[in-house]
Amino acid sequence: MKDFETKIFTTNPDPKGRIIPTLAPAALEVAYRDGGEMVLRSPQELAEYPTNICENLKKWAELAGDRTFIAQRNSEGEWESVTYSQALGLVRSIGQALLNMGLSAEKPVMILSDNSINVAMLILASMYVGVAVSPISQAYSLVSQDHEKLRHVYGIVRPGLVYAANGKRFSKALAALNLDGVTVVVENDPPTTGDTALFSELASTTPTEAVEEAFSRVTPDTIAKILFTSGSTNAPKGVINTQRMINSSQQSIAQIWPFLEEKPPVFLDWLPWNHTFGGNKSFNIILRNGGTLYIDAGKPVPGAIETTVKNLLDVSPTVSFNVPKGYDALLPYLESDAAVSESFFKNMDMIFYAAAALPQNLWTRLEKLSEKYRGEKLFMASGWGATETSPTIAMVHYPIEKAGVIGLPMPGFEIKLTPNAGKMEMRVKGPNITPGYYQEPELTKKAFDEEGFYCIGDAGKFADPDNPAIGLAFDGRVTEDFKLTTGTWVSVGTLRVSAIEAASPYIQDAVITGHNQDFIGIMVWPNLDECRCLAPECGDDPEKLIRSEAVKNAIREKLLERNQEQKGSSTRILRMVILSEPPSLDASEITDKGYINQRAVLENRHEIVAEIYEETPTDRVIVI
Repeated sequence: MKDFETKIFTTNPDPKGRIIPTLAPAALEVAYRDGGEMVLRSPQELAEYPTNICENLKKWAELAGDRTFIAQRNSEGEWESVTYSQALGLVRSIGQALLNMGLSAEKPVMILSDNSINVAMLILASMYVGVAVSPISQAYSLVSQDHEKLRHVYGIVRPGLVYAANGKRFSKALAALNLDGVTVVVENDPPTTGDTALFSELASTTPTEAVEEAFSRVTPDTIAKILFTSGSTNAPKGVINTQRMINSSQQSIAQIWPFLEEKPPVFLDWLPWNHTFGGNKSFNIILRNGGTLYIDAGKPVPGAIETTVKNLLDVSPTVSFNVPKGYDALLPYLESDAAVSESFFKNMDMIFYAAAALPQNLWTRLEKLSEKYRGEKLFMASGWGATETSPTIAMVHYPIEKAGVIGLPMPGFEIKLTPNAGKMEMRVKGPNITPGYYQEPELTKKAFDEEGFYCIGDAGKFADPDNPAIGLAFDGRVTEDFKLTTGTWVSVGTLRVSAIEAASPYIQDAVITGHNQDFIGIMVWPNLDECRCLAPECGDDPEKLIRSEAVKNAIREKLLERNQEQKGSSTRILRMVILSEPPSLDASEITDKGYINQRAVLENRHEIVAEIYEETPTDRVIVI
């Protein structure tokens, strides 16, 4: 299909009292096509980039060898770290050990453990010598009860080496796998059977010329990682991540956010490296720009967010990368503890969210705090991408005033907007896009259209139709949206965020119902901490809390108030069920980043959905 008209749009947003770091100009090239289709590009050309991401490690080991690269707390609670020079030495030693084992792109390394210095060294060593590496969600080993997903991904990867930090802790997971011919590497407590080795043995291997020879053989098409999708189906897909993908992505990020090159960035980051957000974006930004990464062992859940808060008293980050659930968990501490806020905000250049939509109330609370502790609002941004885009293809690099904007196409990448079911489906192309799914050629064929654009399944629209250079706004998943019996389309993503925001702070998350029904319903997970304030007599019993009239009425009144502002059946929520059973990882209802899989929840809890639409509602169903 030929373009029949191309226009370039630019804008110069007013910072309006914001602290804005150095950013690329906001500009967009739009090629219009017949049938309403558009192709969006950045007018900025993508500059050259390295062949191997580890070229950055060698660079900083030479230029700033004594600078801390990665730090983590040890078992005594003290920070321990490796410098760039030390990291390069470890990577070369481990790389030699991997070559000695006969590992390659076809015989990968598989990592079961969560983020750590040793995991970082193993990932880098693998990529240094051209061995594919596949970090797997630790939840598949330690949270899952059936290990079904672990066995599935193991069967796809077919590794030659499996790493687990502690052999005893991962014993059940390891026992679920057929480890014949596979070396299990641990830090301590090795399994009593099978071929095992200690990580210290790998790290003390003497490197030979073979390491640099292997490094020189790495090409842009060499598989760097196999990252698994995290929740769209019960069978995760292994996404091939090549060196070209991760290096082109980092170059594009540097071009739209030049401030990253002005001073070494400092991150305190919990995002898991088995996901593209943490493993490709956060980690590789530090590596490319010679920064320092403090590994945060905290998580955005009660009992673990306190670890993040403690770490923030020691570390003042220059950029905050997080998911909306992370900010939701952190904000009460930032609002109540001046010392934590002062440390969090004092060196901050940018607050960034991704992986899910950020409710506007969280955006507003973050802005209010940044004004309090910095005198002006900070630069706040978002982006859009997937595991298949390593990680982003559109990002915000100009001041925006509210949540919801996912940015403009980054240099070198294209977004095609094509009409689909009343929306504009976004399809993507560029050097950062996966060549396909590991060991699954049929899935690969189905993932691309006739022009070679990857079909990501998301919809987008211009945040300001009169000024496309303001950027795109996420418009939900094409596959999640549905029609009511009236024939009216329901935009699930937009409605979900609106409902959570309206019922804040009492709703933690939600799933929208109504496919082929007369009206919209909602299933919600309550924010238990906030709901306890409404019904303290219920204590810590979630079943009592969700049956509490005070809790039910508080959420109902907020959704009723929201309904009064809505005009049509596609935006009004008429019935609700409050859920006590948390979303299940084994049933693919949630990822370890906290993102809810709408389709899986609806399928797994179809009996509850049916209750919502019974002619006479049960006691569990709340009529709004």
